[in-house]
Amino acid sequence: MSSYKAWLVLTSLAVAVALASIGVVFAQDKPAPNMSFFITSAGPGDGGNLGGLKGADAHCGRLATAVGAGNKTWRAYLSAAAEKGSAEVHARDRIGSGPWYNYKGVQVAANVADLHSENNKLSKENSLTEKGTIINGVTDKPNMHDIITGSTADGRVAPAVRTAPARSQPPNSPDRMPVNMTCNNWTTSTTDWNSFTKVGHHDRMGGGDAATSWNSSHETHGCSQEQFTRSGGAGLFYCFATN
Repeated sequence: MSSYKAWLVLTSLAVAVALASIGVVFAQDKPAPNMSFFITSAGPGDGGNLGGLKGADAHCGRLATAVGAGNKTWRAYLSAAAEKGSAEVHARDRIGSGPWYNYKGVQVAANVADLHSENNKLSKENSLTEKGTIINGVTDKPNMHDIITGSTADGRVAPAVRTAPARSQPPNSPDRMPVNMTCNNWTTSTTDWNSFTKVGHHDRMGGGDAATSWNSSHETHGCSQEQFTRSGGAGLFYCFATN
């Protein structure tokens, strides 16, 4: 083979590799067509005041639409307490029947039962945002692994029970007595110590008896954005497509 032909072959191979690499990058710039699960890359920014469940669902839809996945019905994985004129709402009942796939098209759960079992594939690496990014875990700075849910481990609304004072409260503070565990059904960002919610750890790590729970690890310090940050979060939540 002449030096010219050899050069031509090598150049062609280099171009082919470069184009393939570009193609891969472009493919990763968009979510998989079957994406039906993500963590919000950002919350509305007002702590636990999400505009209620409807506001939270709308936020999921806006984020999905921004990355080309707005052709599905998106629901926030959040529970709500019973109040006058409405029954309690369980997160597990709002998200469809599955299966659910992340940004990369990896199945994270086959159905509702699988999602709430040890068999699910939720993890720091798999629980991606709608942009395909990884949320900071407990070993990162800032820690953002607290994902708000207001739910028990089986996906039902967390009951309002007497709760120990938050670490950030003054010494010798009394136990907290919440009216509900859902930031007044996602309508308040008050700093009142008696208003707070349940969070899970998306990285399945951290302290406490339920550190590995993705949806019900511990309570927040309150419902304000700043109190969410103190707990190790940023007011982010899970979004699932029902179809």
